[in-house]
Amino acid sequence: STLIGNLEDHQNEEAIFGACSLIFWTLTLIPLCKYVFILLAADDNGEGGTFALYSLLCRHANFSLLPNQQASDEELSAYRYGPSTHSNVSLLKRLLEKQKRPRTGLLIVVLFGASMVIGDGVLTSAIAVMSSLPGLQYSGKKLTKGALLLLACVILISLFALQHIGTHKVAFMFAPIVMLWLISIFCVGLYNIIHWNPKVVSAIYPYYIIKFFRETGRDGWISLGGILLSITGTEAMYADLGHFTAVSIRLAFVFAIYPCLVVQYMGQAAFLSRNLHSIPNSFFESIPDPVFWPIFVVATLSAVVGSQATITATFSVIKQCQALGCFPRVKIVHTSKHIYGQIYIPEINWMLMILTLSITIGFQDTTLIGNAYGLATATLMFITTFLVALVITFVWQKSIWISGVFLLFFGIIEGAYLSAALMKVPQGGWLPLVLSFIFMMIMYIWHYGMCLKYNFDMHNKVPLQWLLGLGPSLGIVRVPGIGLIYTELATGIPAIFSHFVTNLPAFHKVLVFICVKSVPVPYVSSDERFVVGRVCPRPYRMYRCIVRYGYKDIQQDDGDFENQLIQSLAEFIHMEAGEPEFCTSEGSFDGRMMVTRSSSIQSGIIATEIEDCSESSSVQSSKSSALLSLRSVYDDENPPVRKQHIRFHLPANQIMDSAIQEELMDLIVAKEAGFAYIMGHSYVKARRSSSCFKKFVIDVGYTFLRKNCRGPSVDLNIPHINLIEVGMTYYV
Repeated sequence: STLIGNLEDHQNEEAIFGACSLIFWTLTLIPLCKYVFILLAADDNGEGGTFALYSLLCRHANFSLLPNQQASDEELSAYRYGPSTHSNVSLLKRLLEKQKRPRTGLLIVVLFGASMVIGDGVLTSAIAVMSSLPGLQYSGKKLTKGALLLLACVILISLFALQHIGTHKVAFMFAPIVMLWLISIFCVGLYNIIHWNPKVVSAIYPYYIIKFFRETGRDGWISLGGILLSITGTEAMYADLGHFTAVSIRLAFVFAIYPCLVVQYMGQAAFLSRNLHSIPNSFFESIPDPVFWPIFVVATLSAVVGSQATITATFSVIKQCQALGCFPRVKIVHTSKHIYGQIYIPEINWMLMILTLSITIGFQDTTLIGNAYGLATATLMFITTFLVALVITFVWQKSIWISGVFLLFFGIIEGAYLSAALMKVPQGGWLPLVLSFIFMMIMYIWHYGMCLKYNFDMHNKVPLQWLLGLGPSLGIVRVPGIGLIYTELATGIPAIFSHFVTNLPAFHKVLVFICVKSVPVPYVSSDERFVVGRVCPRPYRMYRCIVRYGYKDIQQDDGDFENQLIQSLAEFIHMEAGEPEFCTSEGSFDGRMMVTRSSSIQSGIIATEIEDCSESSSVQSSKSSALLSLRSVYDDENPPVRKQHIRFHLPANQIMDSAIQEELMDLIVAKEAGFAYIMGHSYVKARRSSSCFKKFVIDVGYTFLRKNCRGPSVDLNIPHINLIEVGMTYYV
């Protein structure tokens, strides 16, 4: 695609060698030097990608706009927080932290980069399949353009339809396919170099680049968009860092991928220098006839593998956006019980399929799709360079001059490619801009609405003195059981609680305010997940539990949350008694929290597993032969499921304070009485005094997204039979 279009008048050996030299140095400077040797070191506990860089920045400087972050989050083992040592860095950091606009701008840049990744998921599948099929045109039996389009659509539909089975069931084929593909292109490239023009090796000299631009001028600069397609998978390599180690990626790229790509592109240049008429379809025409069909099959399979990788990366990015409060709640399905992180999002999968098919059918031209793909790649690389420059300053604590040199050097190179790609906006380049703008607006509107809702809760918290004035009974009847009140507040009492106290005649004897929050780390270990504290003095039996997840953690419905919560509360009560300075004479209620490890050994209570069979005693005791017959048939088809139930009790020989023993017994009795999950069903509306733009964003945009996404109770795996929802309107 580099030598067609504007360069049709420059199709000669010098231009071909110049394009080959451009590809060689582009592969060397950007994927090899920048990504393999520099960016792979900028990992977030082994994770890579745009959100990993943003997470690093948010932890080492107060750039995050997530409203419910606490100082205790910095004590997480994955946080790795360290103070700055350079005074100029500290001054710059304080300047940026005080201003909200720079932090908002940084978030917009990150969301735009994430939107480009989603756009890549659409464009990669379309261009990969469309580029592999034209090889059929050079076989003995040529197919029509309509037949090729139909075949491409069938492959794409099959690719997206099989996503629900999970990558792990077909991943065993990926490594052999990629290895065969690399060996094939290396051998074909080496053959073409030797057979057609060995002098192409001299194209590694940058002198040919100077001659290329001297001869082609502005047309050569615009053709840089085609050169960019040679490095389109580079960003995915960095984003997939979480699935591999940095050492393995470096070894694979330096000793396998990089040499094979260089030899292949040199082989194509050697072939074209003697066959100028083959420029439009140089790859397939450069393949020797005896090995054409095997390489064609491997090329098609490798296109499917590449598409699968970008689709999976899209799922991961959306999961990270949702965890950080920047994407509406969607259904996330685990496709593997053994391999962590392999997920499938049905709504996003079918949306990607519709967009990919629309682009494939609408464009029907790999050149136009390539223009769109090149612009998306160039933009994403430029955003990554900008974020890494900030990481060098604020995370690695290097001099601003080093960061500036990095940004200037790679910014100029990638800026040249980006400017050339922008020239292709009328020829298909507009597509990633439109897609990214739509996805970015969805993300930002959702994040904006969530922040306004959280700020409303913060400014309308129930005063603690009002609650203390009601007394331990709260002015109502306290019935057996545990009430779990879900709130986004990490501190204070939500306004929705006052609705219950003033409108319900009874409430549970044990109350726990649950805050499920995301922290800017990829994973939170189970030993650091629960943070427990009191809300009121000990006689009130009111607690707070913060459940922390990383942006790559998955909230699985393992059915053990209630037992873990009981163990965490019991451990807090037990630990509190051993630290007199932690509590007052009436119990601690000053907001101090403890990290608990949900261990029955440290909690002071004993957990006993009881197997319970889900058979119906009424049916078994029935004397009706018809019912017994039906029961027998049902048992044959559906064997009874045995569930593990845990019952807690106090140790018989342990001596403890009577107040602590009484509190633990109340907790155990309440657990046996059952749980009730209490949530607010919120409606967010803009105030009448708000601007027309804000009313449109909140009343139309955010409301539409809220009504068409998953409910919070479903997203948190809350059993519907135990759920109590209370409606509340937020005027923001």
